[in-house]
Amino acid sequence: MRVSIDTIPGGANPNEDWVAGTPSLAVVLDGLSTAGLSTGCSHGVPWYVAHLGGHLLASLADPDRPLREGLAEALERVAQLHPGCDLKNPGTPSATVAVLRRRNEVLDHLVLADSPIVLATHRGDFTVLTDLRVDSVLPELRAEVEKHETHTPGHREALQRLVLAQRQVRNTSEGYWVAAGDTEGAAHALTGVTPVKEVRDGAVMSDGVSRLVTEYRTATWDDVFNTLRSSGSRQLIKDVRSTEATDPTGIRWPRYKSGDDAAVAYCQW
Repeated sequence: MRVSIDTIPGGANPNEDWVAGTPSLAVVLDGLSTAGLSTGCSHGVPWYVAHLGGHLLASLADPDRPLREGLAEALERVAQLHPGCDLKNPGTPSATVAVLRRRNEVLDHLVLADSPIVLATHRGDFTVLTDLRVDSVLPELRAEVEKHETHTPGHREALQRLVLAQRQVRNTSEGYWVAAGDTEGAAHALTGVTPVKEVRDGAVMSDGVSRLVTEYRTATWDDVFNTLRSSGSRQLIKDVRSTEATDPTGIRWPRYKSGDDAAVAYCQW
């Protein structure tokens, strides 16, 4: 497996996405926004995703290790790195997880929250592997955020109300699941297997990239893969930025940020 990776922050703040690839593994993490609220942790989201990503690569070095088990071990190891922080705080740094692994003649995948894996088949269609449980949570507060242009006090206040409410149902049976301060989220990740022979190539990405298709609707998955094949991951992210630049305050496409952090791992066999 050949993996090419890239990631670009959405603005001036540190990048909260993380991506890595090996000859058998592609991993993308998307750190959850804190909206400027307290997390009970002194390290921050970029620190969290970097350490979780590194430990996840190490725990999955054995190709036969179940992906959920590897994620649980990585979560436990990261928790041990900052015992002085309040890891029970509902706002503790957390992240989505998307993993694609080649194991002999099959592809294993794991998705936890809304960073998707997209597989292009030899038939010319696409399989989207994602976890959209978060989309059904607190729709009224999400709609309230989308009423406001970005970079306005009303938008910031509505986003903080949404994040505070999300924290109360994060990693609970009434809400949705992410990688956070303990190992419980790993057990709720969605996993599966696809024969390699069915797949032409694949992409693991944060929603800062996939929104070009799913939210902005200015491209199709066919367009995305044509760009990846011809120009690579960096150009795909540039296409996202060019699209966002036409709507800097979120009037056409209401959203949480003018530009979200973006990460993609493009996988070929």
